[in-house]
Amino acid sequence: MSTLKIGVILGSTRPGRNGKVVADWVLAQAAGRTAAEYELVDLADYPLPHLDEPVGAKAGPSLYSKDHTKAWAARIAEYDGYVFVTPEYNHSTSGVLKNAIDFLYHEWTNKAAGFVSYGAVGGARAIEHLRGVLSELQVAHVQQQLSFSMFTDFENFADFKPAEMHAGSAQLLFDQLESWAGALRIIREAALSPAA
Repeated sequence: MSTLKIGVILGSTRPGRNGKVVADWVLAQAAGRTAAEYELVDLADYPLPHLDEPVGAKAGPSLYSKDHTKAWAARIAEYDGYVFVTPEYNHSTSGVLKNAIDFLYHEWTNKAAGFVSYGAVGGARAIEHLRGVLSELQVAHVQQQLSFSMFTDFENFADFKPAEMHAGSAQLLFDQLESWAGALRIIREAALSPAA
């Protein structure tokens, strides 16, 4: 089986965001992995308006009418799985990440996801909301997650200094994610193969 592709989706576009250093840390932790290649997908590079497609994404990619939707769909379709790096805003994920997810359907389906969050209580509530959203899209989300506290993993709420224990947790998240992403790729490929 060829190497898996995992997108590390940076789910904040806010000026002065803390998410970029967190996403960079995730990529650094994944750098030595051999079963998968991890690369950054920064929502700041995909300025999607509030959902503006006239037809729901579940109807299929052939009905996408906007160039920004087609570009976003092409990027997301490349991957076998995702690590969502999310802030917690008002007990949930960011609006920009939810909007980006809602633009698509089939590009997410039968893939795997892991979660990395940050916030006052580690961003755990943002992850819980994302689990429900991604279940509806038929994304298998792994059990292991990373939650960084603004009080203990950042100095002065700005400089990212994660506790050492997070490195081991990251490797477990990658193990689980790669296992599920590989299994689901087999399912996707079987669905595309002509009947024998």
